[in-house]
Amino acid sequence: MPKTKQSKRRGKFDYNQDRKKLKKKFLKKCNPRIENAQIRHAWDDKKSTARNLQEMGLSFDPNRSLPIKKQKLLGNSKETSAPARIVTKPYVLNQLEEEAARPEKDTKTLSSDLIEYAQYMIREHKDNFKAMARDEKNYYQDTPKQIKRKINEYKRCHPQHYDAFISSLAAPQPMDQ
Repeated sequence: MPKTKQSKRRGKFDYNQDRKKLKKKFLKKCNPRIENAQIRHAWDDKKSTARNLQEMGLSFDPNRSLPIKKQKLLGNSKETSAPARIVTKPYVLNQLEEEAARPEKDTKTLSSDLIEYAQYMIREHKDNFKAMARDEKNYYQDTPKQIKRKINEYKRCHPQHYDAFISSLAAPQPMDQ
């Protein structure tokens, strides 16, 4: 007769698993990194997520903080008040509002090739987009609308550069005698 399988067999050590890496992976999953600096500095690991956010004046569950009000019947006029929220860290909320109010800088730029292409087309054809589309330097066979869009993008992304370029075109060339 065959032997029965032992259910409480001693666990074998797995030499292929790195215990240190497993622990780091587990801790990283349990305590994820908070990207926002203001929230990260005010965070207390001993408190729950909901409690931390409540102390900062933020909402953990938006459905609880701003519930959808059901229409009440005329005879039923019970007023239910939401529990008072105690904000002990209002500076976090103020910093977040201040950061959100700052205007975002437009960081879009164009490649030097596209800038040279737009300058060449303006230099050769001024505002005639149909002639630009027929130009031999129009390698990608852009339509007049596509060329117009590229030139407008050049104007928007580099306004000072564009103004300097236009003023250099308008200035007459000095003649050498």
